[in-house]
Amino acid sequence: MNIPNPETPTPQALLRLADQCVKCGYCLPACPTYAKTRHEAESPRGRIALIQGWLSDRLSPTPQFMAHLDRCLLCRACEAACPSRVAYGQIMQGARAQRLTSLPLGRRWWQGFWLSLLANARWLQAAARLSQVQDWLATRLNLGNPQGRSFPAPGTLLSPATGPKQPLPPETTAGLPVDPPDGQGRTLPALLRRLIAPYRLFTQLAQTVHPVAPQSPESADLDLFVGCTGASLQGRALAAALTVCKRLGLQARIPAESPCCGAIYRHQGLIAAADRARTRCAALYTGRPLIGVASACIAELRADPRLAHAQEICAYLDRLPWPETLTLAPLPSRVLVHEPCSHRHLLGGNAAVWRLLGRIPDIQLLQLPAETHCCGAAGTYLLEQPAMAHALLEDLIAHLRPLRPAIIVTTNPGCALHLLAGVGESGLNIEVCHPIELIARQLSGQSQRNGLP
Repeated sequence: MNIPNPETPTPQALLRLADQCVKCGYCLPACPTYAKTRHEAESPRGRIALIQGWLSDRLSPTPQFMAHLDRCLLCRACEAACPSRVAYGQIMQGARAQRLTSLPLGRRWWQGFWLSLLANARWLQAAARLSQVQDWLATRLNLGNPQGRSFPAPGTLLSPATGPKQPLPPETTAGLPVDPPDGQGRTLPALLRRLIAPYRLFTQLAQTVHPVAPQSPESADLDLFVGCTGASLQGRALAAALTVCKRLGLQARIPAESPCCGAIYRHQGLIAAADRARTRCAALYTGRPLIGVASACIAELRADPRLAHAQEICAYLDRLPWPETLTLAPLPSRVLVHEPCSHRHLLGGNAAVWRLLGRIPDIQLLQLPAETHCCGAAGTYLLEQPAMAHALLEDLIAHLRPLRPAIIVTTNPGCALHLLAGVGESGLNIEVCHPIELIARQLSGQSQRNGLP
């Protein structure tokens, strides 16, 4: 359990960062929530303006005000589009940390407690076994799709107030397709739908669980990072990674301890808890080659100078020399390469995924249109903001239909879970997996044909 530490970035430090934003609007087309709502308060520059008003005591942090900040995905697409390179991620994480320090101790404890459950490998594996509860509740309560909501017409553009300290006017939330903020007019069915949303994900989670046993060969070439969600969300990807490494003559170590990287805490503004989690990883992996299958985890680890050597597995394997005798079986299928926000904006893109999969003969690689935004998973966002998360997923599914892929590959476990649920609910027959799973599968096919071990 992690109770948020009161040591957070000061309002003055956040205001200095926020003052770098000149409100030019280049971020608007890149922002998924602004694209969906056309609401200024749902844009990066709008949120920065709200934070400036709040931290300079000109705006009151009402539930409606905070709801605009909560609906930020922290996908960081705005940072890539910003000509001034405003550190929007730091600003938003700092603002969420400031908000936590102002909450009563009980609320802060609860925030740390439920995140500690999500960052606990044993709890996640146990939760996967409860997947049947979703079907039981949905059937008996006649709730249908727990996230099935539609979005009304876009709202009008509004700017934050700039005068004396005052609450946000009520029209700033009019017409927004959102879940009500905590304690604000939720009906019983709305509450039940929100409670059932996790079980929808556990249904998919049960399909991804694959035990990953610790192993410590005498002379390991690399450490394979499992993290808190590895066995439950990417167990099959980890097993595939071990298979490929073995075929390349590499020995991988999997420590008995599997600490969280800290990303899930940092995303919510629990900066001290995130730093503690990452420090535990640094103590375990500093000075050793560290490879991971989750792009978001690797991005978080690499932000620590002690773990700057951490690599995403596709990038690692792409740089290795492959023996000419090691070939891949043909795969005459349409495979869509999904690029998670963590891979695109924090790891410099997934070109290595394309090159690695390009080694497979007869494969037809597809990509989503350039205007496609975040899928809506975004860490815990798909649990906390199910309406917006589902709407963004529906947009992505709409792009999938004309492409007709047989397989979708992605390097982010949250995205994979979200996509798996969306594909299933849409009636599409599409497999969702990690790129390394395809590589291992084609290696296995080639070995079986040639009678190799």
